[in-house]
Amino acid sequence: MSAENPHDEHELDEEIDQDEHFISQDDILEEVADDGSVPMDEDDDGEDGAGASSGVVENNSVQIFPDHRKSVFAVAGHPTEALAASGGEDDLGYVWDITDGEIIVKLTGHTDSVTSIAWSSDGEMVSTGGMDGKIRIWRRVGTENYRTWEFLTELQGPDEVMFLKWHPKGNVLLAGSNDSTVWLWQLPSGHTMQVFAGHAGPVNCGEFTPDGKRIITACANGTLIFWDPRSPTPVFKLTPEDARFDLNDVTSLKVNPSSTLAVIGGAEGGVRVVSLSKGEVVGMLNGHTEGESIEAVEFVDIPSVGASAGVAITGATDGKACIWDLSTMRLRTTLNHSDAITKLLTHPAPKGYLVVSASADKTLCTWDARTGTLLRKHTGHRAEVLDASLGLEGSVVISAGDDGFSLVFTTEAVEED
Repeated sequence: MSAENPHDEHELDEEIDQDEHFISQDDILEEVADDGSVPMDEDDDGEDGAGASSGVVENNSVQIFPDHRKSVFAVAGHPTEALAASGGEDDLGYVWDITDGEIIVKLTGHTDSVTSIAWSSDGEMVSTGGMDGKIRIWRRVGTENYRTWEFLTELQGPDEVMFLKWHPKGNVLLAGSNDSTVWLWQLPSGHTMQVFAGHAGPVNCGEFTPDGKRIITACANGTLIFWDPRSPTPVFKLTPEDARFDLNDVTSLKVNPSSTLAVIGGAEGGVRVVSLSKGEVVGMLNGHTEGESIEAVEFVDIPSVGASAGVAITGATDGKACIWDLSTMRLRTTLNHSDAITKLLTHPAPKGYLVVSASADKTLCTWDARTGTLLRKHTGHRAEVLDASLGLEGSVVISAGDDGFSLVFTTEAVEED
């Protein structure tokens, strides 16, 4: 692909040389020869993609999905198949093939932006959540392949949907709402299992503990609540009035793999470590710039480091990703982008030490968290990367861009013979 020849967004996927760039589950890590760059200049998509910059951008992705035409807010790789689901400003979601960009099914029915998208743990259902308050569910038809999907049901109750999370083992869906409520449904019936009330602001983040036994949620007024899914009464609650917590606005959280600790990030740069058995703050992590929001938290598997507490990584609008040893509450190393970090991802075993960061600097990076070494820089977007997800057991990362594109990258370069 020549950098001298301009292409519009409708031609981008056609311009990829399928012989060199086609990926499958068998050869997903094959090194792809870089034959140039994809110029995504301002004329490529007219009004599509807020904040897109002009000029030529080197593109080392292996697949492009251009069909949203407007900002892509959310993306999720299928648990086992070469599929991705994405949602955007066009009020649509798509399930598409990451090997060739083919649309498998268009996820319709929303009347405002689709800002959340998530697969069930077994990959048999996919959910979309929108600013219209709707949560829509599709499921796979038959067992032969994953090419046919049907609309299952629409869940209502929340105001604007802030996040969607599936139970790690069952067909139970959790949603946080802009109206301070948290909802729990059983699928495929769509039965409302619980409506949790206790927050006083938009519920920005939440998830099931990895063991599936508890739920943790946090909101914009700085309240963290730990729930038993079977009860509307909190197991414990931390608020800004708790002196050691005091985050005011909670923006991100993550529970460690053993479901014993949670790392909580705030809008002003504060990070707290909370014991889920004690219901109290056991650590305060200071490494980000004051006043910069913590946008992402993940846990990293680094053998022999962190003992039972583990190793966490926090990413913020200061462009830093800080890696913490939670057994000592000390900073191990810092990874740097030139603009805000918007997403962090950690690989599954056996490469749990690999981290992917996405940034408003229009790039994604794959790092070795053991050393802080940059392994690969993923380029091709010409506006902020708003979301990202791993696919095919971590061998690819799928991005969602403010430029209206989803791109697929191989996460690691393979040495040439």
